[in-house]
Amino acid sequence: MVQSLESQKPVYTGEVEKAVTAVFKDQQQVDQAVRRLLDSGIDRKDISIVGRNFQSNTRVSGFLTRGDVIRGGLVNGAIYGALFGSALSLLTGIGVLFVPFVGAVVAAGPIGAALLGAAGGAIAGSAGGGLASVLATIGMSQDKINTYQTRLEAGEFVVVAEGYAAQIDQIESILREAGGEEITVADQTLPREKPGSFSGPEELAPHVREHLSPAAQKTYIDAYNADHSASGSDEQADAAAWEAVRKAYTLQQDGTWA
Repeated sequence: MVQSLESQKPVYTGEVEKAVTAVFKDQQQVDQAVRRLLDSGIDRKDISIVGRNFQSNTRVSGFLTRGDVIRGGLVNGAIYGALFGSALSLLTGIGVLFVPFVGAVVAAGPIGAALLGAAGGAIAGSAGGGLASVLATIGMSQDKINTYQTRLEAGEFVVVAEGYAAQIDQIESILREAGGEEITVADQTLPREKPGSFSGPEELAPHVREHLSPAAQKTYIDAYNADHSASGSDEQADAAAWEAVRKAYTLQQDGTWA
């Protein structure tokens, strides 16, 4: 009996080990790269995109701020997939945010969380800020950082795919064949938020904690832990926690639920 392609994919466990970064000139190349990465077995939570010029199928009125993204609980790509009709709908953590020296961008995956300061505030508050600081955390050289930032400012797209050491050659090949340029391999990966349940407010990512009053923080944690215990999914638990907050609290003028 012939095995399915899915069953033939190697199974990896543990944490991803390396990050491969490339820049693409147009959105069609990005979509192709992302779909091929997913087909090869790269987990969607380990793929990041950041870019300015996503072609929207729907006129987007207004601008979503950092606070809007977090308070809205946009933890999956469904909304942006409908708006932009691209591989964004397949990734996690989609948001529109402001990056220093670049401006408003659409970011998906771990790089979006990093840009929002999910790693304890160290990235968002560091000198230079934005994309440069995020890429520096994975050990990228300043020359490469400057290249990526310049090309992002010019309207191109940066893709980061993370994987195990055994996957890196394949990731490089996929990105190159899809049109990726300035490909760089780093021996570190993007920062992640704490996985699993929370024991107290101090474990919440800053971009979550700062939008919740002390009481709302407790509500968020209780709802998150309860859902995570049942589902085992960080993403689903986060959505359930924000829904519990929205039902129990009122959004104040300063952007805090209280």
